[in-house]
Amino acid sequence: MSHSENHRAHRIGWLRAAVLGANDGIVSTASLIVGVAAAESSQSNVLVAGIAGLVAGAMSMAAGEYVSVSSQSDTEQADIARERQELAEDGENEHAELAAIYVSRGLEPELAKQVAVQLMKKDALGAHARDELGISDTLIARPVQAAFASAASFAVGAALPLLLVVVVPASVLLWTVSLSSLLFLALLGALAARAGGSPVLKSAWRVTFWGALAMGLTAGVGALFGAVV
Repeated sequence: MSHSENHRAHRIGWLRAAVLGANDGIVSTASLIVGVAAAESSQSNVLVAGIAGLVAGAMSMAAGEYVSVSSQSDTEQADIARERQELAEDGENEHAELAAIYVSRGLEPELAKQVAVQLMKKDALGAHARDELGISDTLIARPVQAAFASAASFAVGAALPLLLVVVVPASVLLWTVSLSSLLFLALLGALAARAGGSPVLKSAWRVTFWGALAMGLTAGVGALFGAVV
């Protein structure tokens, strides 16, 4: 009888990028809106600044995530290429190396050798990539996926406080954006926790706390330059 288990490790790559993007979108755009609005700018100027922040931020997140994850991918590919060469030049030593890894994990030496033989017969490079280098199809770096996840989630996160600029009167815009953004951050933390299978309250509190701290520091910098919130 087959038994299918629903694990969440395959979500790590895009989930990390999506949470980071959405969190940055909410915090940076809300802070920008608060800063511009505090300078007594017109509502249309606040909206333009917010839209510019959304576009610039989404592109920046995509570019930064792509470059960062590409560097990780390049390192992984270099390690895999080296392992491929070592397998071609000294397969016997590579077999002993793999068996030693399994012994260190608790297998008896003879059984470890048999396991190494069987796995290398099927996919020698895959076995070494997974068990020696820690690289698997589930966790391998995916630059394009990470870039799109970051850009899209940033845009969604930024759109939330930006939408308030359109529907909320200018007289209450500052506090409405600030408080609503904290609510958005709490919901983001809860959704990320549900997707990743972690405690909801802990995740929601963590995201909200750091978001509030970031907005508070931004407001403090604005006050130093004469903005009154």
